[in-house]
Order: sequence, then C-alpha cells, then structure tokens
Amino acid sequence: MASLIGIAFKTEKRGQMITVEQAQVTQAKGVENDIFGRPGKRQVTVMSIQQWQLACNDVGKTLPWFTRRANLLVDGISFSSKDLGKQLVIGDLILEITGETDPCKKMEQAYPGLEAALLPDWRGGVTCRVLNDAKIQINVPVDLA
Repeated sequence: MASLIGIAFKTEKRGQMITVEQAQVTQAKGVENDIFGRPGKRQVTVMSIQQWQLACNDVGKTLPWFTRRANLLVDGISFSSKDLGKQLVIGDLILEITGETDPCKKMEQAYPGLEAALLPDWRGGVTCRVLNDAKIQINVPVDLA
C-alpha cells in the first residue's frame, strides 16, 4: 500500500524547504504557509520516492528529497502521463493531477546533472490542484484513482 512519507513547504521565493510531520492543505492556500499554494494547476507538487531514487542513481549521489522542492513525497506510486486528470487521495485530502512538474535550472544548481536526471518518465513529480480542505500527516495511505 502506498503512503505519504514527506511534507514540505517554503515561506519565501528561493527559500529553504521546511519539512513537517503534518500540515493543513486547503483550496485557498495549498500546503499551509507555502508561498506558491495559491489556487491553480500547480497548487501542490507531489513526487515519488521511487522516481527520486532513480534520479539520484543517475547522478551518483543520494540527495535529500526536498532538494526537488516538492511539497509531498509518496512511497509506492510512480507517476506517468497516464495519470493526468486522475485523483490522488492522501488520507482525507483529494488532489487532481494537472500535469508534470518539469525540472528547472534550480535542479542543476542544486546538483550537477540533476535537471537531466529528472526529465525522463515524470521523475520530477506531478502538479496538482486541491479539491478539498484536509489535514494530512506522515504515514497516511495514498491512493491513485
């Protein structure tokens, strides 16, 4: 069974990622306190630990997952283009997958080769729209429907 294993946000542009054990996620603000959580297609970003590990293997370095600057990290699900429009259920939270989180130059600045390592097969994760308000915490079940 898939589960949520990481929650993170940043309070300022280019700021450090702050990891937490639980968070309120809302349609108005995304992950609480996240600077980019406003309503829209890129309200919350979600990444798979399995796909992150593939990218780390490609660059030959084990990097912390929040280097990717994603909001949520799941274990047991890998994302692909066939997931576009599906719902990601994380505990009581429902997210709509709206697209791929394209890797950017910040990934190259974080570690040489990381941007290219995140390009194949949606390794960079997915962008999501929040469909309901809910409190989430580490280890809640995750389902892709």
